Amino acid sequence: MSTEADFADAHRLPRTPPPQAPAPPAEDPQTAVLRPVPPERPAKPGPGPMPAAAPIGSAAAPTGSAAAPTGPAAAPTGPAAAAGGPPPENIPPRPTHAPATPPADNPSVPPQTATDRSATDRSATDRSAAPRDTAAFHLANSGALWNGDPKRPGAARTEDEAAPDDLPPPTGRPLTGPLVPQPPATPPYTPPAPAPHRSVQRTALAAAGLVLGVGLVAGAAAGSWLADDADGSPAAEAVFAHGRETWHSAPVDTLFPPTLNGLGTGPGGADRTWVRIAVAPDSGCADAFDPLLTKALAPVGCNRLVRATYVDATRTSVITVGAVSTKADRTGMQDLRRRFAKEHLDTRTDLMPRPYAAKGTPAAGFGPAQRASWSIRVLDDLPVVVYGVSGFADGRTVDDPQPAAEATRTGATTAPAEAGLGHDAKAVTDRIEQTFRKQAAKGTTEPQ
Repeated sequence: MSTEADFADAHRLPRTPPPQAPAPPAEDPQTAVLRPVPPERPAKPGPGPMPAAAPIGSAAAPTGSAAAPTGPAAAPTGPAAAAGGPPPENIPPRPTHAPATPPADNPSVPPQTATDRSATDRSATDRSAAPRDTAAFHLANSGALWNGDPKRPGAARTEDEAAPDDLPPPTGRPLTGPLVPQPPATPPYTPPAPAPHRSVQRTALAAAGLVLGVGLVAGAAAGSWLADDADGSPAAEAVFAHGRETWHSAPVDTLFPPTLNGLGTGPGGADRTWVRIAVAPDSGCADAFDPLLTKALAPVGCNRLVRATYVDATRTSVITVGAVSTKADRTGMQDLRRRFAKEHLDTRTDLMPRPYAAKGTPAAGFGPAQRASWSIRVLDDLPVVVYGVSGFADGRTVDDPQPAAEATRTGATTAPAEAGLGHDAKAVTDRIEQTFRKQAAKGTTEPQ
């Protein structure tokens, strides 16, 4: 039976490329057995020897739709086959050798050689030795693979074989401890060194404290020294003695200045100005005080009396100011001062000093009935009693006179308080008191 049909269309069949071995997976001692392994494909046998090419001049094998069937040709029947007569005209003659190998339709695939077939056989053999991804394989090798048995296939490498970056083999126990690395230990707190300027500030503060302490000690010593002077030191006694002669040793314009300026001494802190309108001749104390005030001043005696009368710049109020030079010593003046303070003799209306009403002046009508406010000061460092009494310049009478200490209080609503007569009596008395103190101290320093 002819095999011409087997080689008739062999050059048209596509060649099967040799199977490529899959890339071996990366080794993982714990999960190598869990990676799926592709199933083994049976190696296809390479094509057999191709028949020799047909001789030139022979009929070409039909192609396309008219190609001969691939199965074996049907045996001729009938009388022609039995008689062995010539073959029919439509049957080509039998080839004497195999046709030549036709060129491949796909030039990118080279023809398979004996070396390629041997490599394919070795790849199939290697895959057959790889672990199988089956349930039986996992059940049989899971314990050894998990515990790191180096004798089992796919197990982790031993410590000697492990790469430097490999993790140590598992111990079979669950991991414990924090999942993140512990933060580094915080170093102990070290306070910063103090800045250089702080030491300078501390030194300055210490120096200031030292100066303050020395000042306090010095002030205490000075206060003690002044207290000793007030109790009878030679300097205090000299001032006290000279104060007794001040009334005639000092000029009249010094004791009673022609103009007195009082800054902020009026009601509500207003400025006040007073002008001297009369000066009484020095005299005794007879008829200068009410009988009760004369009796109250009797313990210290009356050496001499000087006085003057002022009018304010608006010519609405008049003020008489005077100074009594007493005969008492320091102890007598201190006793009288304590009595006035204890019995409040300086606030009694029956102990008011009398004014000096000079004729032909705005104070001509200033009599006992016009007295509105007054102030009396008993000095204990000088033998002097200073006083001041105020009233209205128009000569109106005052039914309710008020002491200066009360008329100058905030919120006072009496007539003397609202007219500022209490401020006049207090301010002028303060100025004359300061003048006598200053002149008494000045007399001790001047050469005799």
